[in-house]
Amino acid sequence: MPKKRSGGGLSPTQQAAKFLGVSVLAGAVMAGIALPAAGALGLAAKGSVKSFDEIPANLKSPQLSQRTTILDNQGNQIATVYSRDRTVVDLKDISPYMQKAIVAIEDSRFYQHGAIDLKGVLRALNKNAQEGGVAQGASTLTQQLVKNYFIEEAGDDPTKVAEATQQTLGRKIKELKYAIQIEEKLGKKRILENYLNITFFGEQAYGVEAASQRYFSKHAKDLNLQESALLAGIVQSPSRYDPVNDEAEATKRRNVVLQRMAEVGDISQKEADEAKRKPLGLNPSQPKNGCITAVKGAGFFCDYVRDVVLNEPVFGKTKEARAKLWNKGGLTIRTTLDPQAQESVQASIKKHVYKSDPVATAAAIVEPGTGKILAMGQSRPYGFGKDETQINLSVNADMGGGAGYQGGSTFKPIVAAAAIEGGKPPTQQYASPYEMPYPSPVQACDGKVWRNDPHNPAKLTNENESEHGPMGMKEATAKSVNTYYVQLISDIGICPVTQMAAKMGVQRADGRTMDQAPSIALGTQEVSPLTMANAYATFASRGMYCTPIAIESISQKIGSEEKPLEVPKSTCTRAMSEKTADTVSTLLKGVVEDGTGQEAGLGDRPSAGKTGTTDERYAAWFDGYTPNMAGAVWVGDPAHKRQMTNITIGGVPHDKVFGGEVPGPIWRDMMTGALSGKPVEDFNLIDIPDDNNKGDAQGKGQGGGTGGTNGDSTGGIGGLIGGLTAGGTTGGGTTVGGTTGDPTGGPFPSPTLSLPGNFIQGQGNAGGNGNGGRRG
Repeated sequence: MPKKRSGGGLSPTQQAAKFLGVSVLAGAVMAGIALPAAGALGLAAKGSVKSFDEIPANLKSPQLSQRTTILDNQGNQIATVYSRDRTVVDLKDISPYMQKAIVAIEDSRFYQHGAIDLKGVLRALNKNAQEGGVAQGASTLTQQLVKNYFIEEAGDDPTKVAEATQQTLGRKIKELKYAIQIEEKLGKKRILENYLNITFFGEQAYGVEAASQRYFSKHAKDLNLQESALLAGIVQSPSRYDPVNDEAEATKRRNVVLQRMAEVGDISQKEADEAKRKPLGLNPSQPKNGCITAVKGAGFFCDYVRDVVLNEPVFGKTKEARAKLWNKGGLTIRTTLDPQAQESVQASIKKHVYKSDPVATAAAIVEPGTGKILAMGQSRPYGFGKDETQINLSVNADMGGGAGYQGGSTFKPIVAAAAIEGGKPPTQQYASPYEMPYPSPVQACDGKVWRNDPHNPAKLTNENESEHGPMGMKEATAKSVNTYYVQLISDIGICPVTQMAAKMGVQRADGRTMDQAPSIALGTQEVSPLTMANAYATFASRGMYCTPIAIESISQKIGSEEKPLEVPKSTCTRAMSEKTADTVSTLLKGVVEDGTGQEAGLGDRPSAGKTGTTDERYAAWFDGYTPNMAGAVWVGDPAHKRQMTNITIGGVPHDKVFGGEVPGPIWRDMMTGALSGKPVEDFNLIDIPDDNNKGDAQGKGQGGGTGGTNGDSTGGIGGLIGGLTAGGTTGGGTTVGGTTGDPTGGPFPSPTLSLPGNFIQGQGNAGGNGNGGRRG
C-alpha cells in the first residue's frame, strides 16, 4: 500500500487517483464534455473515448411498486398484497421533521448544490485517500434517487439488482448524467418527495409512509422529531440499524442524526439533547402481506383473484407483462365476494367439518345470470402448517386448485338437460333394472362409437336393490337411479351430453378432454366445486350460462392519480331453452322435496339440487340453487385415498357417507345464511305427469285402487315401494304403511342406511292408510 510522504502529503499514486477522480466527476457536471471510457463504460488512461452523450438521454421515473388492496363487493378490505410494501404520499403528507432529518444526514448541502456536490466529492476523495480505502461516499440525494430507480426497475431479478448496485465507474457515470437531468426536470422538492417514497427503510417497508406504519403505527405526516431521526438513520444500513432487532444500535444512530440536525441548524442543540434522552417509542405493526392474511377465510379467493390477473389477457398480452402489473401493485381491486355469503360459507363449513378431519370440504356460491363468485371456502385453512394447505380445493388446477373430484350423480341433470333439449320428454321411461351391463354400442362424438367388452362387460348397479323400474325421469332423478341415466345417455348418445356440459362451462379440473363413455352420466369426470356451482347457475338463470368472474373493478395508483383498468367481463350465452332449464328445475326441486336431497331443503324458500356420491365413496356432493344463488359443496379426501365409510366427520360418526347426508346440510346452512334478507323467489315449474302405468307417489295403481289384503290386482302395482313391486302379502297399508313403515310418514328403518321420510309409501285398506318413508 502506498504510504504518505514525511511531510504528510499524498504519495504520487494517491495524488493521481485524486486528480483522476475529481476530473471525471467534475467533468460529469458539464453535460456534453467527453469522459474517458474503457469497454462499455469503464476507464482507461489511454485509448478510445465514448461521449458522455452516448448514454441514453432520458431517464423515466419508474412506477413505484406499491401494495395492492383487495376489497369485497361492499368495499371492505379482504387483504393487502405486495412485492414491496409501499404507499406513495405527497411531500405535504410527510412530517417536516422527517424531511429535514433525511437531508441533514444524507445530503446536508442538498439545497445548495446541483446534481453533484463538488465540495462533497473533494472532501470524500481526500478522506478516502487518507484512509487508503472507501471511508466516505459523496453521493447526493439526487444520485441516490437515480440508483434507487435502477434498483426498482430491476425488481426481484437478482442479476439486474446486482448490475444496478455494482460499484463501478461506468455505473457512476450513468448515475451522474441522469442525476443532472432529474435536477433540471423535477426540482428539489419533487426529488426529495420521490426519494422518501422509494427508499428502503428495513422490515419490508419501502418508502416513509410504510416505514412510519411499520415502526410507529402512524402516518408519516405525524412523525415527531426523534421518530423522524430514527427513520432517517435507518436508511444507511437497514439491517444494522433495525430498531426492532437492535434497539441500542438504532438509538446511537438516531442520536447521530439528531446531532447532525443541530449542526446544520435545523434544530437547536437543546432540542437535540432533549430528543436524545427520549426512548425510541416504538409501536411496531406486523407486516400484513399476502392472501394468508385475508379475513373471513377468503385467502383462497384472494389467491384466485391474483391468478385471474396473472392469466387474463386483458391485463397484459404476455405472462411477463401481467406479472409486472401484479408486482408493481398500487391496485385497488373491488371483487365480487359477498361478505354475508362468505361468512355463511365459512360458518357452515366450521360447523360440519373440522380441519383435522381425515377428509375435507370445499364450497362455492355464484350468482345466476351474472357469473359473479359470491363466496369460496374450505375446511383446510390457507397456510403452511398441519391440516393447512395452499391448494384451492374449490377451483381447477390452472387457477391454483387440484386435479378435481368425481362429481357423481350431480352430473345427471346435465344428461337430463341434453336429453330434453334434444326432444326427449321428461316422462321418458326405461326398464331401469337394479343391475345391468352398460348398453352397447353407444354413439360418441366425431362418428366414434363406444362399445362394451362382450367377453367381460362393464356393469353397473343402483344404490339399493329396491331401485328398479320401469320408471320415468322424475322418479329416476329424485331417487338418483343409475341404470335409468345410463340407458338415457345410451339412447341419446354421448356427444349431446358432452356438448351440453361444455355449454354449461363444465370441464375437467385437470384440463383434460372429457371422456367419451356412457359412464360420464354417473359423474366419473373430475370437476371442481366452482365449476359445478356455475353450471347449476345455468339452470337457475333459465338456461343462460355466464362465465365466472371474481373482479368488478380495478384502479391503479399512478402518482397521486387513480387510473381505472379494464377488467374481464362475464360472457353470457344460451346453453339451453328456458323450457329445458325449467323442466330440469322441476326435476331437481323434487330431489329436495321428496328425494335424496331432503336434508338440504331450505324450508319455505324454494330450492332445487342434486346429490352425488361416487364409487367407493371417495367423494360426496350436493349442488343446488335458488333463483338468485347457486352453490356446490364437495366432501372427500383431496388425495383420493380415504373412503368415507366408518368415518367421523365434524364429530359425527357415519357408516357410509351420502351426498344428501353430509354435503347436503352444509349446503343448506351456507345457503340459508347467504340468502338471509334476500327476496324469496320461485321457479318457473313445468307440469311433469307421474308415470301412468304404475303406482303414483302415494302407492296408488293406475286405476286408483289401493293394496288389499293380498295386494289388489285392480290397483295395478300398488303398495310396496310406492308401486315398484306387487302389493304386500298382508296388504300395502299394513306391510308398508303400518308394520314396517311409520304410519306418520317417518323414515323407513334400515340397519345400514339413513332413510329420509317418504321414500317408501303405501296406502291400503287393511293397514289404515299409513305412509311409510322414502330412502335418500
